[in-house]
Amino acid sequence: MIEPVLVVVLLIGLIGMGAPIFLALGASGLLGLWMARGPLAFFFAPTSIFGQLNSFELIALPLFILMGNLLSATPVGTNLFRAAAIWLYWLRGGLAIATVGASALFGAVSGVSVAGVAAVGSIAVPQMLERGYSRGLAAGAVVSSGALAMLIPPSVPFIIYGAVSGVSVGALFVGGIVPGLALAGALSLYIYIRVRRHPDQAPRENGPPPRPAEMLRALGGIWHALLLVVIVLGAIYKGIATPSEAAAFGAAGAFLIAALVFRTLSLRSFAQILASSVKVSCTILLIIGCAKIFGDYLNLVRVPEIVTERLTATSLPDWAILVVLMLALVLLGMLVDAVSLIVVTTPILLPLILALGYDPLWFGIILVMNLEIAVVTPPVGLNLYALRGVCPMLSVEEIVRAVLPFVAVQFVMLMIFVLFPGLSLWLPGLL
Repeated sequence: MIEPVLVVVLLIGLIGMGAPIFLALGASGLLGLWMARGPLAFFFAPTSIFGQLNSFELIALPLFILMGNLLSATPVGTNLFRAAAIWLYWLRGGLAIATVGASALFGAVSGVSVAGVAAVGSIAVPQMLERGYSRGLAAGAVVSSGALAMLIPPSVPFIIYGAVSGVSVGALFVGGIVPGLALAGALSLYIYIRVRRHPDQAPRENGPPPRPAEMLRALGGIWHALLLVVIVLGAIYKGIATPSEAAAFGAAGAFLIAALVFRTLSLRSFAQILASSVKVSCTILLIIGCAKIFGDYLNLVRVPEIVTERLTATSLPDWAILVVLMLALVLLGMLVDAVSLIVVTTPILLPLILALGYDPLWFGIILVMNLEIAVVTPPVGLNLYALRGVCPMLSVEEIVRAVLPFVAVQFVMLMIFVLFPGLSLWLPGLL
């Protein structure tokens, strides 16, 4: 069994040398297929890529990315934060809690965590620092809550997991609602307790309270985008449209909001948004396709079966096996990007999850909750660098220290949903 070792060594070596992840996955998988099947590997590989990408549900991926990019080009992110800050004016730490709320809502608009960090963080951090909030509280609130976009639908990771596992994307969207809201609530509760214990980290507002008319006006800059999201997700949940059809409607609606409501869309900026959306979509699809080559090799040499047999043969209870898997996924997430982690680990771990008697829908939700931790932990935590890009007054080291308590909250919530699967499955069960 020297061949699988060589394949893994090549994969790790290429990643370590800085090779694109799609190249590392494709080359190592092709090497494995060649050692196992000889020249036939060069026929298997294209078939693997085509079979993986020939999925109607994957059409939703570039369309939701385009929808998010179009809305990111509008003041929606800024307006969300301002509206939340005005409505939570009375609460100590209200700006930090408003950041969590704005990031959760922007996640429902964009589906991409980095976009949420950039859009909300660029206005939230300067506002909090100006009002005397601690730098750690400001940075940690933005980075951690930005990850909510991965769990709150429409979620790009759910689309990818659905394509790899065959689980309904619509069911995954529904399943992500309760964990997403619960995590947003947990982060807000942590902020509230923290500022109650350390009032100097979040001074109370000194100005006059906002008038009711001002509070209503604050909603005027966000209702268009939120209505679009409600219509798009409502069409999916009610079975009126597939995720791909709803994504097309969402992209068209986002174009109209950007072009006609906010008037922030010029021909030049629209071309840039299209180019960016195509680039991101192609990158993700390349990773998914090449990961299928790697996954087919693992299936060929029975790696998923061996892992399942070995772990189920141990005397460990099911919950202990799950905790070990979650810790391993958190560690892997610190080193590998979210897309790669989904497409590589799902074919290996899903047979084990099924053998333990768990629902693949539940596993998809738990996997994405793991990814939320991955995007806020170094060295591959993209949210850390996204905040550094829009808030140069903060160093990366400072942001990392600030986010650690929030990561602990995320991990506790992850364990709760791991040990109590019904929490994330009851809402999909109703539909």
